[in-house]
Amino acid sequence: MKILSCKSTLQIRLLLLILSISLFLPGLTVFAQNNRDALWNYRTGRDLESRNRLSEAEIYYNEAVRICNEELYRNMPTRDTYTVLTWALQRQRRYQDVINWGERGLRLYEDEYRIVEIMGEAYFYLDNLDESLRFMQRYTNFVPQGERTSVAYFFIGEIYRYKGLYHHADIAYSTAVRLEPYAALWWYRLGMVREAMSDFPQAADAYERALRINPNYQEASAGFERSRR
Repeated sequence: MKILSCKSTLQIRLLLLILSISLFLPGLTVFAQNNRDALWNYRTGRDLESRNRLSEAEIYYNEAVRICNEELYRNMPTRDTYTVLTWALQRQRRYQDVINWGERGLRLYEDEYRIVEIMGEAYFYLDNLDESLRFMQRYTNFVPQGERTSVAYFFIGEIYRYKGLYHHADIAYSTAVRLEPYAALWWYRLGMVREAMSDFPQAADAYERALRINPNYQEASAGFERSRR
């Protein structure tokens, strides 16, 4: 019993020593954090990116990608492996890699609509509007109340606006702002297509909604003034 007690005491002292050292070695703390799962690293990177700490965010995105690649190498991928991998690659603007890995993921998990949506975004940034539209419509059709449904409708609106199909764009943007009413850019885009259709009262209303959210939105302010003339 005394031997066991001594061992336990030694283990406790060793643990306390490691913890005290970690307080003075930030790198050790980061290393321990980075050994968490891929989703945790992705979300940490996204949070850092939202605070404009881009170089730090990149570290966590790289770690998320590394963990996912390790799961793939060990032949132990799950639907989350492919999803988080495509999310992290998207944040790194590696759009073709998003497509490549997304296709592999969908071959295994064809109902993984999180991958469908992120592939729609990747195709958009690769200027493949037709494929982007196909994937975004697939997402909204199967996940009408999904976490990214409002975003998908915004991208659909963008695609139709680029194609000059302003009525279709109006419907898509209107759906996006109904689902997520606090995005000033989305209201501004809605004002743009309504102005392009010479629907000036409704355009002014959309521009005004953008200005309520962001009073310093100069483009929305200029659009509002044009639509009121």
